Formats: sequence, C-alpha cells, structure tokens
Amino acid sequence: MQFDIVIVGAGPAGMALARSLAESGLAIGVVEKRTEDAIADPAFDGREIALTHNSMALLQALGAWQHIPPEVPSPMKAARVLNGGSPYALRFDTAGHKHDTLGKLVPNHLIRRALYRSIQGQGNLDLLCGRGVTAVSTDTDGARVTLEDGQTLSARLVVAADTRFSETRRRQGIPAVMHDFGKVMIVCAVEHEQPHENVATEWFEHGHTIAMLPMQGNRSSAVLTDEGAKADRLMAMDADAFSAEVTRRYRGRLGQMRLDSVRHAYPLVATYAVRFAARRFVLVGDSAVGMHPVTAQGFNLGLQGQDTLAKAIRRVAGRGGDIGAPAVLREYEMRHRAATLPLWLATNAIARLYVEESLPARLAREATLRLGAGLPLVRGAIVSHLQRGGARRVASTAA
Repeated sequence: MQFDIVIVGAGPAGMALARSLAESGLAIGVVEKRTEDAIADPAFDGREIALTHNSMALLQALGAWQHIPPEVPSPMKAARVLNGGSPYALRFDTAGHKHDTLGKLVPNHLIRRALYRSIQGQGNLDLLCGRGVTAVSTDTDGARVTLEDGQTLSARLVVAADTRFSETRRRQGIPAVMHDFGKVMIVCAVEHEQPHENVATEWFEHGHTIAMLPMQGNRSSAVLTDEGAKADRLMAMDADAFSAEVTRRYRGRLGQMRLDSVRHAYPLVATYAVRFAARRFVLVGDSAVGMHPVTAQGFNLGLQGQDTLAKAIRRVAGRGGDIGAPAVLREYEMRHRAATLPLWLATNAIARLYVEESLPARLAREATLRLGAGLPLVRGAIVSHLQRGGARRVASTAA
C-alpha cells in the first residue's frame, strides 16, 4: 500500500495528527495494534485530563469536542498545593484573568473516543488496526513500514506516535533520556460527602502524594502516588478498605469517601527523545516527550506538538514540496523542543523535590510554599501560564 504519511499509533496524538491533515490532500495510513472496536469505544482508564483553553480550541477545530457529552467536562476554578502539615499553601484562582477557569477536566477515554469519531468519513485516511509494526526502513527517497502480517506500506514520511516506550523510535536508533521515579500512580474516581467547589488539590505528604481533581457533582478523581510495594497493597484492598484509606490520607477534608470506579496503576517514568526526527521519520506525542504527571502537561504538549507538525506539513504540501525533507522536520523539531524542554526539565526537578524525604528537601518544599504564598504577582503569572498551557494536575505545576 502506498501512502504519503504512515502514522504508527492511534492514540490521541496520532489520531489528532491524522485529523489535522484531513484537508491536506495527502494519503494517510494509521497503524494500530489494538482492534478498531477498542479504539472506537476505549475502556475507562482512570485518567482525567485537564484540558487547557488552547487544547479545547484545538479539539473544537478538529471536530472532536462536539463528541464529548456537554455535561462531562468539569471546570477547575482554583488549585492549591499542600505540604505535609504545613500551615502554608499555594493557592491559585482566576481572579483578574481572562478566563473564569484554569481548565476543564475530561476523562481520557472520552477524548480518545471523540477523536476516533472525528475521523469518521475522512476520505484521505486508512485505519489499519489489529496489526503491529515489525520493521521501519528509510532512505533519501522514501520509507517502508512492515506489518506483522508481512504487508509493506510505502510512504514519504513515517510518524511514530506509539507511547513513551516507543518501539518504532527504538527501531530507528533514536535513544531517549529516561527518569524512573520508582513510584506508582493509582487513579480512580471517588464519591465524597462534601462539595469540592471545583478546587483541585495536590497534597505532598511525607512518603506519598494524594491529589483530588474535581469532577461533576460530589465526585473527584483521586490520584495516589506511592512506592511499588505500598501501591500493590492499595490495589489489593477491597473497596471498603481502599475508601477508608483514601479518606484517611485526605484527612477527611471532603468527608467520607467511597470508591466509585475501578482502579488503575501506572509507573512514574518520564522520557525525552534525544532527537525528534531522523531521515523521513518524526516523533509526536509521548514518543517524543513523556512527561511526569506531576505537571500533567503531557496531553496538552502532545496536542500542541502534532499541531506544529501538521502546520509545517500542510505548508509544504500546499506548494508541492517534499513533506519528508530534512528542513521540514528540523523546523518541527526546533519548535517542539523549544516548547517542551524547559518544562520537561522543570517538571523533573519538581518531581524529585517532592518525592525526596531528606531534611533539606522538606525544608526546600516549605520554602517554596512560603515564597509562592507571599508573592501574588508570581501566582498571577502562573495562572496565566496555566490558562495558556494548562495541566491535569495544575496545583503541582504551580509548585
């Protein structure tokens, strides 16, 4: 099969890129190991994504936003960061800012479903599901992608969008810097007695972290971060014991809590590709930058990155140029690296600061809270940044 572009991976970044190129006149193939049924109606995975205003605008332009039920997005009107039993807290709200929210929380699986629905009827797109990739080769003239069933796809450009542990990236010999934080993140929905008032909270307790992200009604997305063995015990608890443990860890601030979904566990590993492009090959989404969820910029940066790449491709295609030319890929790499590297480094520094339990680290955390609480101009600048670039766990970004 002959395409102009082959995208490996039908996650949010890959699907968004395919949709972004709908009017480009280019033939696009999207290869995905999962079945089409799994893509069309993805299962609940526990993750709530805090979409920034920019990300919501992009999803609207892609025709995906209207496929998210209007009653689902939950506004985040404020955020706060707590550290152990400290009386100091970083607080952020939207007073004096352009928007009346920091962002809106939407379940990850519903965003994926909406993106799938947005590509239905797209004439320049073939979705090749249920088949993995076994080889990718490129030369100056083009690229070839070999599938598990032996079929070969030819293209002018191959795009890897297959997770932060991308096998496609590895096959192209592109290394990635990896930080394994030795922690596990458990995510689930909980019901609670008292209203959250649309405030997101990140609480760095000694030895573990708990976040509460406001959902519709008296429900929140609970995010518990702990060491592997402790996380295993949390996952093994029955619903009543787990509910009691979440209530205890949150010190009853929202009253009694009750587990309201299945639990999912994810290792905390951040990755950053040494290069975003090679000969007729380019990385988008988590394949390029896999963020630590403490600032939860991953989804928003992935959506922004595919938009940057799509604009460069459309511009070149519009004048009949080579969409896989080195200059095109260098432009994307330069722009996306400038947009992601400072934040990736800062996020990892924050993560290390808040998981370290030494006395200097605890003192540094306390100093951070004191400094931020006393500088309203700094808080205002952070809120403006969040409204432009946002995060699922905005409170931690602020820290």
